[in-house]
Amino acid sequence: MRRAVEGLASQPDFILVDARRVPHCQIPQRGIIKGDTLSASIAAASIIAKTTRDAIMTEFDAVHPGYNFKTHKGYPTPEHCRCLKELGATPIHRRSFARVREALGLDPIQDSLFEEKADAVGA
Repeated sequence: MRRAVEGLASQPDFILVDARRVPHCQIPQRGIIKGDTLSASIAAASIIAKTTRDAIMTEFDAVHPGYNFKTHKGYPTPEHCRCLKELGATPIHRRSFARVREALGLDPIQDSLFEEKADAVGA
């Protein structure tokens, strides 16, 4: 999220975020629990993010056949978890996710590797 904010052509005066905060960001902000139901701008951003992600996952379906990304869009459905166990992780799988780390035979990530829980509203 911080990289997205930093990449904006003009910096916002204030940031609204669904349920959490943007870590290490100096711009005033507020994390709103259930923000997508309480703020039209958060709801719109959520829709744009989801439809963009779904389109990208459909493209990855052709790059990584057998994972059925066009169907489950990378969400941890039973089908996706089965594919991950059977086929292993791809370069697009996020190593911070426990199921991916398990498929790779990596140790679980310790809480100490993440931001303080107080920094993430609703996390």
